[in-house]
Amino acid sequence: MTLAADLATRFEQALDTRPETLREAAQDFGHIVSAPPVAVLRPRSAAEIQDLLEFAGPRGVPVSVRGGGHSMYGQGQAGGGTVLDLRAMNRVGPVADGQVTVQAGALWREVLAATLPYDRTPPVLTDYLGASVGGVLSAGGLGGAGHRHGLVADQVLELEVVTGAGEHRVCSPDRDAELFHAVLAGLGQCAVIVAATLRLVPAPTQVRRYCLYYADLTRYLADQRRLAEERRFAYLEGQARPADEHGWQYMIEAVAPHHGPFPPDDAALLDGLGHDPAALEREDLGYGEFAHRVDTDEEVLRETGEWLYPHPWLNLLLPHDSAGSVVRTVLADPAFRDLRDTGLVLLYPLLSSRLRAPLFSRPAGEVLYLFALLRTAPPGSPETVAAMVAANRAAYELARSRGAVAYPVNALPLSDADWRHHHGSRRPALAAAKRRFDPHHVLARRHGLRF
Repeated sequence: MTLAADLATRFEQALDTRPETLREAAQDFGHIVSAPPVAVLRPRSAAEIQDLLEFAGPRGVPVSVRGGGHSMYGQGQAGGGTVLDLRAMNRVGPVADGQVTVQAGALWREVLAATLPYDRTPPVLTDYLGASVGGVLSAGGLGGAGHRHGLVADQVLELEVVTGAGEHRVCSPDRDAELFHAVLAGLGQCAVIVAATLRLVPAPTQVRRYCLYYADLTRYLADQRRLAEERRFAYLEGQARPADEHGWQYMIEAVAPHHGPFPPDDAALLDGLGHDPAALEREDLGYGEFAHRVDTDEEVLRETGEWLYPHPWLNLLLPHDSAGSVVRTVLADPAFRDLRDTGLVLLYPLLSSRLRAPLFSRPAGEVLYLFALLRTAPPGSPETVAAMVAANRAAYELARSRGAVAYPVNALPLSDADWRHHHGSRRPALAAAKRRFDPHHVLARRHGLRF
């Protein structure tokens, strides 16, 4: 009996083996690699996930989890195995006592839609709200409030999971802590997230958004560091933008909340900064409008078809001491010249002491910067995509030689040696958790981790 037939016999009602379903599960937002599964299972309960993993483990059947499908390089695919499509498991609520329990297949926009009527919000949100809860928590989750509150994963109070061994468990920092800490920022290696209980904080009524422009990268990074350490703003991000044919300018995006008729004190918030005051931009927005600001960009890209183009993205975490040299070198590299026309470059600070998930790798030092090179490749040109992925590799190696690590959600295949370097002293803990919770090594193989 074939694997597909064996699966169909056991999971008849929930299993989908239609060709169009397998083609969809063999794609992701990256649109670079494709690994068709044998089947897709759309569970509606933890028991169905448990059944699949009890079946898959002893047989060595690869299992990957799909939520929003936003991976870059096939990390959510399961070539020759089964994809768990969690989109039907998207229940959110109730909202009570400063927390909310949400299923892993819910999108962050669905979480916010449920919490805002109660004037509550997760402390940290990713910029793109179309990603799934489970996917973001597995990676760690970065956002503009990270300098204050840490990772999105750091806001989790409790997890419901099914381990790779097929055990249905509830864990927290005080209950089965080893499993809890192996799941958050654990890249799906040990368990499938079923649901998460998230901490909530009061949501502001409005926010004031400032865009501060700099011609000098050194001053920009110094002010970003100062603002992160002083915590003047609730939200702090930034970008590198083309300034002329060859140069770049830098923009701090800083957001202050306010309630009612009393706006923020602009003079106090901007005191001592080295931005160009003539170029200052300022606007007031409702909090919900600000949180959903990327939605319009997504709509445009879907209408033009660019949403379905290849996305060879690269996300790096740079230590403060070498951030300037890495940014200058990469942005001057002809291999990244397309960023001037169609890409987006994020460059903003985080504080290491705020990033609490034990498996989340970060460079040495207290201040680090996310350096995200978000590119779109033309369709039907695999040679161009391959060249962009090769450029990612070169940039990664340069940055790593200067103390950086990758935020591992990239179009960047990593070898076993790369992963050993990435996890460093964290690797023994992850390896031990993998042996305990996924002893058959069936979960999330497409990341390329080997134990």
